[in-house]
Amino acid sequence: MDAVEYFTPRTMEEACSLLSQYKEQAKVIAGGTDLLVWMKHGEILPKYIINIRDIPNEGYIVYDDKVGLSIGALATIHSIEAASLIQEKFNILAQAASKLGTGQIRNQATIAGNLCNASPSAELAPALIVLGAKVRILGTAGERVVLIEDFFTGPGQTVLKPNEILVEIQVPNLLPRSGGVYIKHTIRKAMDLAIVGVGIMITVDRDILSNVRIALGAVAPTPIRARKAEKILTGKRLEDDLLEKAALIASEESSPISDVRSSADYRKKMVKVLVARAIKQAAEQVQAG
Repeated sequence: MDAVEYFTPRTMEEACSLLSQYKEQAKVIAGGTDLLVWMKHGEILPKYIINIRDIPNEGYIVYDDKVGLSIGALATIHSIEAASLIQEKFNILAQAASKLGTGQIRNQATIAGNLCNASPSAELAPALIVLGAKVRILGTAGERVVLIEDFFTGPGQTVLKPNEILVEIQVPNLLPRSGGVYIKHTIRKAMDLAIVGVGIMITVDRDILSNVRIALGAVAPTPIRARKAEKILTGKRLEDDLLEKAALIASEESSPISDVRSSADYRKKMVKVLVARAIKQAAEQVQAG
């Protein structure tokens, strides 16, 4: 393998400039928990590596009563899992972070890396989708903001242009009387990749589901919203028959593949089970206050 040229920019703007110069021949690295493995196995062989890990002040976790939660690109998964303000106000995100890999990986991996790798089974994606999160993207032409659910375009693919970097995740405040749950299903160990990931966020107004969001991971080319299931539940009182119907529709909205970890049929069945379970748990959260 040819020698790899290595850059350590001091700002995100400098990193974007390097990406603009070297384009598809360059890869950005922060935690490196995925890229280094791919390079070791010869799956990705970049000519240039742009290490943004040591750019100062980009791992922040900040909350504002009016704006909501802002997370810098270099915040580690562990810092998100452990942040008391996330546990208190956006607990579904802490849940999802706690289910990613081993403790060692969570200490190294960053939120931007988890999202930009665009794995269909990425733990944080369903949670952020149901939270209505957005990403702030910086490029040589300026900034833009994109909804998380529009960020992924295919396995390993995002809307990022060759000269752009994801620099911030923005999460709006939750509506009153809201509950959120993320469930990751694996066959063996929690550190394994998800066979199915389900994120649920509901808002209850006088026993009526006034807002419902359902996101599914590992059952389509990208993390997806189960919009038909959401529509069936919205504006209704949560009852067992309705819940079972919505869970079935959510499974029908999924389009999983069969691979070494699971069959497509099993994934569909687990979507139905987990969506029903997560909605019940979210409703219990709301009732508990």
